[in-house]
Amino acid sequence: MLQVKAARAGYGPMTVLDGLTFEVGRGERLAMIGRNGVGKTTALRAVMGVIPLRGGAVLFEGEDVSRMSAHQRAERGLGLVPQTRDVFPSLSVEENLLAGLKRRPRAALQEAYELFPRLAERRRNGGNQLSGGEQQMLSVARALLGRPKLLLMDEPLEGLAPLIRQELLAAFRYMSQQTGIAVVIVEQQVEEALAYASRALILDHGAVVHDAPAEALAQDTGTLERWVGLAVH
Repeated sequence: MLQVKAARAGYGPMTVLDGLTFEVGRGERLAMIGRNGVGKTTALRAVMGVIPLRGGAVLFEGEDVSRMSAHQRAERGLGLVPQTRDVFPSLSVEENLLAGLKRRPRAALQEAYELFPRLAERRRNGGNQLSGGEQQMLSVARALLGRPKLLLMDEPLEGLAPLIRQELLAAFRYMSQQTGIAVVIVEQQVEEALAYASRALILDHGAVVHDAPAEALAQDTGTLERWVGLAVH
């Protein structure tokens, strides 16, 4: 579904991605892990078209989208849940969700409420009245209402209490099973990310240094200690 070929990207004079190459299959759940600053967030932003490529290519369903805007890529089925969540604070939960519907009927909001019942309870609350976990639910649900074929999630568990993280991961699993959507998740909560994913990549200096089934990597403490700086217990 997605092919990233020798991608180079960065900010100003700094190169962050340096020959990044990987693929994502249809319906696959891919975890992207690594130490801070190795290019994980930049990889998602480059795939989505938020930042331009300086070299290489991004292909989505066989089409070269490297020069397309983020909006054009979204129309083709790419979706991004950014680390900042980007919830509209002055709008209600329901109004935030309506912004994600695009041309779909209002009745489709029910999909979001079925995935995250807490959002149904908070539908009249403003975005600035939600907890961090509820804002993350809203950000994910809004992205899903656009019916992406591949969803990029940037640290969706960051700063959340363990119980909320488990609630979100359960919803992500249900989402994957029910929709068949492909997911790339960048996450510092390595153990939880590997438990959710079917495959995992480790990035270092803007390139892939390890590619393995997630279950196998979770047991590979030597590799995790070397490239991520921790062991999963």
